[in-house]
Amino acid sequence: MGEQEKLKVFDDNRNHIGIASRSDVHKNGYWHEAFHCWFIRNEQGIDYIYLQLRSKNKKDYPNLLDITAAGHLLADETVQDGVREIKEEIGIDLAFEDLIPLGIIDYCVVKENFIDKESANVFLYKSKNTFDDFTLQLEEVSGIARAIFTDFTQLWFGDREEIEINGFEINKDGNKLIIKENVNIDKHVPHHVSYYKEVIQLIQEKIK
Repeated sequence: MGEQEKLKVFDDNRNHIGIASRSDVHKNGYWHEAFHCWFIRNEQGIDYIYLQLRSKNKKDYPNLLDITAAGHLLADETVQDGVREIKEEIGIDLAFEDLIPLGIIDYCVVKENFIDKESANVFLYKSKNTFDDFTLQLEEVSGIARAIFTDFTQLWFGDREEIEINGFEINKDGNKLIIKENVNIDKHVPHHVSYYKEVIQLIQEKIK
């Protein structure tokens, strides 16, 4: 997404205060809206959580595992319009009604010259998709992997050091390579641990 794309911005009390470019949003630390969708698939009684592998060319957090599909909501978009992120990034065409709302999670990440204050509209999709169903927007996403959801839970709640993921990635030559590796927290985008824990608990409620 371009640095000049326009986002709605909010003050610390979540009052809408105007519109700013993405670069200004992160430079000045304005609150803004995001859309997050997590895919879960139950296969033979086991729940798997799906993660995207961010492209090596991404400016922020390249080559790390992230939310299945996510992005900023543009100034003229509603939360319902966020489903376009799923279609754009991973090629799965869903209706908003297919998603299970998990609520809004606010979080703030501060790095040098980068303040990310997001109000994330978080959703769950109970997927029936196989890996072959995903078509990736390669400048954004270079792979899709999955982990057993209970393993993922234990990773973020500190009960295990690493988990096994498997899936595929597209290399620079356009070839599909199988991923099967053990990863720790450092391989994931550093959203707050509290964000991961909250999402996990909300998903647990919906898949009981």
